[in-house]
Amino acid sequence: MTDIVEELKWRGLFAQSTDEDALRKALADGPVTFYCGFDPTAASLHVGHLVQVLTVRRLQQAGHRPLALVGGATGQIGDPRPTAERTLNDPETVANWVNRLRTQIEPFLSFEGENAAVMVNNLDWTAGMSAIEFLRDIGKHFRVNKMLTKDSVARRLESEQGISYTEFSYQLLQGMDFLELYRRYGCTLQQGGSDQWGNLVAGLDLIHKLEPGAQVHALATPLMVKADGTKFGKTEGGAVWLDPEMTTPYAFYQFWLNVDDRDISTYMRILSFRSRAELEELEQLTAERPQARTAQRALAEELTTLVHGADQCQAVIDASKALFGQGDLGELDEATLAAALSELPHARVAELGQVVDLFTEVGLAPSKSAARRTVKEGGAYVNNVKVTAEDAEVSADELLHGRWLVLRRGKKNLAAIEVGAEG
Repeated sequence: MTDIVEELKWRGLFAQSTDEDALRKALADGPVTFYCGFDPTAASLHVGHLVQVLTVRRLQQAGHRPLALVGGATGQIGDPRPTAERTLNDPETVANWVNRLRTQIEPFLSFEGENAAVMVNNLDWTAGMSAIEFLRDIGKHFRVNKMLTKDSVARRLESEQGISYTEFSYQLLQGMDFLELYRRYGCTLQQGGSDQWGNLVAGLDLIHKLEPGAQVHALATPLMVKADGTKFGKTEGGAVWLDPEMTTPYAFYQFWLNVDDRDISTYMRILSFRSRAELEELEQLTAERPQARTAQRALAEELTTLVHGADQCQAVIDASKALFGQGDLGELDEATLAAALSELPHARVAELGQVVDLFTEVGLAPSKSAARRTVKEGGAYVNNVKVTAEDAEVSADELLHGRWLVLRRGKKNLAAIEVGAEG
């Protein structure tokens, strides 16, 4: 056992707990069986979920036994959002998403040894329960006046839309999860985000009522918010997903590479598995030379490797270097190149022509005369090859994978041309 509480606090992962001294003792005496829940309300987890997934991993590495719950039952309901009612997904869709989320979570955990992880699904204990049984055995122990104090419920009650009985009942389902895991696996700790605190405490209270003398705990991690006030894990294109089909490994890597200097220290401590000494050194380097983005690059490489594997991470790094003339664009595989170019300004043309026309078409130059001036000054490149003639044309054999050209003006201004039928 390691002093995991102090470690979590140093990393900024300890927002609140029910009884810190009791939790600290339980974790020190361990191993503790704990659980964290993930609802399949989408086809993939996003980077916001990484805080919980990696905290589960951290607790397991400290010697404790994780139960990773993917909610086949709660995923059909959805935790009430503060703003609006969720759209209910059909059971078949939710079942498919359960499997997808399990596949994403499993690589982060170890399923061997004395503290082997277990994947669980709350549909296992809810599917056979009747409404009458649920109301008598579970609902009887909840008080509506206390349920109304939950933040998301209170906000929805104040809105014109209100809240359905379905979403209002969500906290009963999550409370029952903790009770069932306590009875089935001896689970005594629930971990989650601080926005889940009301649900975490609901499970604790239910166990105390039905299992007198039980010593159970709740631990909440803080919600991550960007320094500019926007939501962590969101970009102009939407959420940053862990599924490579929904967010490419290249875009995933770039998300971390572009983290604001004001946020990188916080993100490193929460998400990285580097030692304190390594993190403090990276923080110092960022303070001294922020333009080098050393910490951002380190975090991008670590998390891309964790989520997508070392080979994909290396492919992304190679692509990033090649785009800026530090590697061979022709050696990049088609999928990685496509992902990298999708992040650039781009244009589709029906046929090839002069370089100056392409520079103008994609917006690297405001006019043909400006494009010619760029060529004349030695700042125009096609696929990292300097263009020397103002009337130079591009031929089909220069296309990467028969489709693309990478145009560059100077050292940093990039754009992509795709050749094919427009539309």
